[in-house]
Amino acid sequence: MILRITKYGEAILTKKGKKITEFDDKLIELSNDMLDTMYEKDGIGLAAQQVGKALQLCVIDLYYGTEDVDFNYSVDGKRSPLELIMPMELCNPEIELLTGDQSTTEEGCLSFPEIRGDVKRPDTIRVTYQDIYGDTHTLDCNGLFSRCVQHEYDHLHGTLFIDRMSKKQLKELSPKLKSLKKESK
Repeated sequence: MILRITKYGEAILTKKGKKITEFDDKLIELSNDMLDTMYEKDGIGLAAQQVGKALQLCVIDLYYGTEDVDFNYSVDGKRSPLELIMPMELCNPEIELLTGDQSTTEEGCLSFPEIRGDVKRPDTIRVTYQDIYGDTHTLDCNGLFSRCVQHEYDHLHGTLFIDRMSKKQLKELSPKLKSLKKESK
């Protein structure tokens, strides 16, 4: 089922999600609905806050459309083909930085239609998370994979990608942000 995506200005986007404690059919259904919604909007990641739920759950799928994008990853210490690990559901993720290297890349967000901006993020991370069945996994990743996980992780903690932009960039985007915020009220 396609869910309504919350937009900038809605309070839910700045709420920290509650830890997932019940790994049941309701969680699987929510995850499936989030994936359907993400695919409908041509996204690569979606957090529960973006569909009106303050939970520590996000979904990611980098399989389609990333053939020319360079990134490395391993899940539980193994490199499996993307088609075997995607889509991913991450419950209660925790991030650890693996290097001090950072890069700045343009990002977008389904809750900010037609708004994009440069965001500086660490390049390589390790994520410890539970899948939708409650099993714990470790993901090491860099590049777009790392950036996507960090973007969704931020959502789970009430942080928006605009919160990580420079003051100069925010000033340039201010008219669009004000307009979007006005629409969401």
